[in-house]
Parts: sequence; C-alpha cells; structure tokens
Amino acid sequence: MKKTYVTTMPDHVGAFLQASRVMSELDINITRVSYNKAVDMHTLFIEVSGGVEQIAQADRRLAQIGYLQNDDGGKGVVLVEFRLRDEPGSVQKILELINAFRFNISYMSSQENGSEYQLFKMGLFVENKADIQAFLQQAESICSVRVMDYQHTEKNFDNSIFYQSYATALASCMDIRESGREELLIHVNLAMQVLDERGLSPYRTFDSISRFAELLARHRDEAFSPRISRHAITERTEIILIEPPCGSNTAIIRSGDEYLFVDTGYACYREEMLKIFRNLIPGFDSMKKRALITHADVDHCGLLPLFDEVMMSKKSSLCIQAEARGEDGFREQNPLHKPYIRICKLLTGLVPMDPEKIHVICGDEDALKAPLESVGRFSFGDLHFEVYEGKGGHLPGEIVLIDYGHKLVFTGDVYVNLKGMTAEQAAYNQYAPILMTSVDTDPALCKQEREAVMERLGVGEWQIFGAHGMKKDYAVKLQA
Repeated sequence: MKKTYVTTMPDHVGAFLQASRVMSELDINITRVSYNKAVDMHTLFIEVSGGVEQIAQADRRLAQIGYLQNDDGGKGVVLVEFRLRDEPGSVQKILELINAFRFNISYMSSQENGSEYQLFKMGLFVENKADIQAFLQQAESICSVRVMDYQHTEKNFDNSIFYQSYATALASCMDIRESGREELLIHVNLAMQVLDERGLSPYRTFDSISRFAELLARHRDEAFSPRISRHAITERTEIILIEPPCGSNTAIIRSGDEYLFVDTGYACYREEMLKIFRNLIPGFDSMKKRALITHADVDHCGLLPLFDEVMMSKKSSLCIQAEARGEDGFREQNPLHKPYIRICKLLTGLVPMDPEKIHVICGDEDALKAPLESVGRFSFGDLHFEVYEGKGGHLPGEIVLIDYGHKLVFTGDVYVNLKGMTAEQAAYNQYAPILMTSVDTDPALCKQEREAVMERLGVGEWQIFGAHGMKKDYAVKLQA
C-alpha cells in the first residue's frame, strides 16, 4: 500500500536521516519526498510504499520520534482577509498593526477586481491565540476583517504553519469535510513540487490554486448565472446551450418530447443546475434522463449520477469504471495532471457515477491509427451523427459528433470557442493550463485532431458547439 505522511520536521541536525532509518529498518520504500524551507520550514511530505503492518509500525515509530503533527501549544497560522480600499497606502495601517503585534506573515495574496476594494489575504503566524483576538479587535477599527479558518485553528493551532492553514482555507471555501482536508493538503504540495521542478514559483502555484477555488465558490447559489441560449436546428429540434462561469458547457438537445444532455459540468453546481433544468424542462424530475459525454474529464462528468443512462466511448467507459473502483483515471495517470485533477475533484465534490448506467456507443480498446477516425454512428430524434474518436490529444476516449445533414458539430474540448467566452469563463480557464502545464495530454496531437475536424466539414454554414464558450458559426466556402 502507499501512504503520504504529512510530518513535522524536528528542529535538529539529521532529522530526515532519522525518519529514513525508520523506513529502512521496516523495509519500506520512500517513493517521494518534498520539503521547501522557503515555503514552510516545519512540514515534510514523505510518500512511502510498504505492507499494511509495516505502515502501521511506521506510524508508531514516527510518532515516537516526534515526526507526526501535533498540537504545539497555541502556535500556528491564521488566514485573515482584509477588505481594503483600492488606493495607495491602504495596506500600510494593517502592516503597521501586524508589526506592532510582532506577527510573521507566511502568505499574502491580493488583486484588484474592478471595485473600490481589494480583498487582501494574509497568513499570520501567531504564538499565542489570545494575541490574535486582540489583533482582530484593533484591525476592525481600520477595515472590515474576515478570519477564513479561525474556527478550526481556535481549537487546534497546527504547527505545520503554512500548509495546514492553506488547506483549511481551501476546504472552508468549498465546504470540504475535515476528512478531505489532509488529502487536499497532500495534493497541493504535490502540485507545488511538480511545478517547482519545471521552474514555476511555489507561490504562483499556491496563488493559482487559491484563485481557482475562489472562482468556484464565488459563482455558487444566487451568484450562479450561466449564459443560456437557444438554437433552432429543425422544426422539432433545438439545442439549449448552458454556459456556466466555471466548468464545461451543458448542451440540451430537445427533439420532440425527448431530451439528451451533452456534458454536465461540475458537481459543486448540482443544485444550481437542477433549478435551471426544472425551469427549462417540464416534468424533468419524472422523465428518463439521458446524457452523453464527449470525454471523461472532471468538469464534464459532475452531474452524471443524476442520469439513468450515460452514453460515451469505450475508452471513456474504462476511465469512469477505474474511477468508480477508486483507481486513477486517465488524467491522474499523467504525473503532470494528477495533482490538479485530485484538487479539482476534492474542491468540486465529484462522486463517480454508477458504471452500470454506462452505454458504450462507439470505439474499442485498439489503438487508433490517425489523429481522428470514424468509429460509429449515433442518432437522436431527427439528428444523425457520425462519431469520430480522437487519438487522445486532449484525453483518451474523446469523441466528436458531426451531423452532415444539419451541419452540426459537437467537439468537446478538441475545439473550444476561446473568443466566444464570457469574462468569467475566460478567468476560470486561465488556471488549468498553469496548474497542469497544459489542458491537453498531447498538445501537438490535439492540434492535429482540431485540424482534422475542420477538414471534415463540407461547404455550407456550420454550427459548432464546443464544451467551453458560445456556439461558433463557421462558414465553409466552395473553393474556386
């Protein structure tokens, strides 16, 4: 079995050597180590592989030598948000107050947002919890103050300093249960380590994850306001396109009294999307619900547990079955993508769908020879699609649907309308390329797939529905 220890680094020479000896004596293999004094001088991550009994013995031995995290008498970091006027010198009074209390700042993040105020976040390392109470009273006289994780740290000031406070802030942002906080912490660290080795500043990674979580949280409940548009295809068929600020689009194909949902967005917006579905579709709760996914990414599969039948390619079904068993999906098999995907699943509350509801409509396990190949046909109402499978440039199992009779295309993420995004969609879509290094598994191959899609469109006026951004109207003219 594998386990990641989030350990407290004892402050003496040879501390890691001592832990290494424990693992060696128990014949446990250390598979990953991460320690960055500039980020957090107290926290060491050790990933190991060994037997169940060996790991249990390591738990006891590390606790005995003071490696496992414990209460440190009131020391810790409190993450505080100050609402400051967006004008020169506004932060100076807060900094002077922090200096008067002799707090160290372990984390800072702020950016203008177009309003008269900035939300300035600071992680303050305190050695006595009574000090933070006095500090907050005085800070309130300067500006509005919000303690983002004080309810947790008031009871137990973790001495892991930066990481624990950071993970707590993320967890509280998206209502993640305590049991998921350590897993979140581990994958935040893994994201930092992977990107640090590629030359990206650790603090840029932390800031990007924070902003990503803030965007997810900002658009919940009444603030959830997707762009919704209707597109007539035939007399009895229309497409309703729902574009949420974060996550994939959901296209609803209505043909007569039948409905098919194409991709489903994030799980964290379940209630918001249900409200929209009920407003758009009479009798939604009682009807048979069918969906189709263009590929098995987390931002396309969030609402799949709602559906009675989900259509997909053979490879996508293998990915979803693996996730249902608790194994790595295709994204997580890529070391560059795994940390972000795990963070994304935790923040959005993804629950794998029941594999019994899968209906495979195309493809097999054999390797494709061309970047994009025809693998079958699929009909819904009076729409008749040729189904193409991509070789995996964006993600293995990706499919593109082309209805040549009605000049209609669903491209998933092989093609997205970047110029047709709302400001909120563009803000959201900037973080995945940073945290994954690329949203594509193989960017060059994805480019070939995208070109192959366009080459298959004949002369005429086409409607292209990508999984992000508005519908693209695309004209193919007869060559002279």
